Amino acid sequence: MSIDRLQSTFTNLSETTILMLKIGVLGAGHLGKIHIKCIKAIPEYELVGFYDPIPENAAAVSKEHGIPSFDTIEALLEVVDLVDIVTPTLSHFECAEKALQAGKHVFVEKPVTNTVAEAEQLMKLSAEQGLKMQVGHVERFNPAFVAAQPYLKQPMFIETHRLAQFNPRGLDVPVVLDLMIHDIDVILKAVGSEVEKISASGVNVVADTPDIANARLEFKNGCVANLTTSRIAVKNMRKSRFFQKDAYVAVDFLEKKSEIVRMQEATGDEGPFSMVLDLGEGKGKKEIIFENPKVHETNAIREELFTFHEAIVNDTEPIVTIRDGYNALKVAHGILDQIKANLKKIG
Repeated sequence: MSIDRLQSTFTNLSETTILMLKIGVLGAGHLGKIHIKCIKAIPEYELVGFYDPIPENAAAVSKEHGIPSFDTIEALLEVVDLVDIVTPTLSHFECAEKALQAGKHVFVEKPVTNTVAEAEQLMKLSAEQGLKMQVGHVERFNPAFVAAQPYLKQPMFIETHRLAQFNPRGLDVPVVLDLMIHDIDVILKAVGSEVEKISASGVNVVADTPDIANARLEFKNGCVANLTTSRIAVKNMRKSRFFQKDAYVAVDFLEKKSEIVRMQEATGDEGPFSMVLDLGEGKGKKEIIFENPKVHETNAIREELFTFHEAIVNDTEPIVTIRDGYNALKVAHGILDQIKANLKKIG
């Protein structure tokens, strides 16, 4: 899937016959309702209905969105081609396993599962069944990151800050699985190398699991990434900075802005306001170029769901594969293991 395709979502839809797929949603909580709205806006999908285990919530969502609520997951699976799993993380594995065993393609929110072993089982099962799975690492579809991707050329130092104001929703999992995993996935995509060493620390402030965490990832290719996340911050922030030879790439996932600062050989034709660095005797000069790539406004959730449709009908690999979800989860649990070990040291 090309960057251009991601940036022009829904603006140039093909005029050819649309191949409709029947989709059902599992889970109609806060995020589930957002997914339902996005699916309804995608003409390639027929939203058959949804399942939610809380009868009162199911009735309210059914009335609000005008779609059927199913009494069981099995009943919904009988009438769809694929499911969108937006349930709490602890139930991801059970829901996905049922869907795959029923012969249905699966889109599942991040983190893919609660444990690495569960993710490995789903990876094996989807391959055996010949079914597609995509994991909802939505920041891959953030227009600011999409705009910055062409400029990322083997970054060797990365720094991320993902801070969120307190919200009781999501306290069922550690902040590493709730928030930091977004940045883990983006970093793994940008670096393209295996993690060799993990160092991490964290603090339980409100919940029984870490609410603040910092991790350092060292990759086999020499790249180092420093990640900081908190869910009890004063203000929200989602920023990443990528440093590489002759360039610095900044991505603001929250404000949806990208900035590129790069250096090129000075030609001597620079204008009076050009920034030129003299590197010293015999080393020449470099001109500093500032660029703000055009960020195309898109709905990232709608885009990831639409591209999953494309992967199914075209029999291509999803943009965020089950293996991507597995890799991000494996690193996240490596970070959690380090945090637990450090917390044990201090009693």
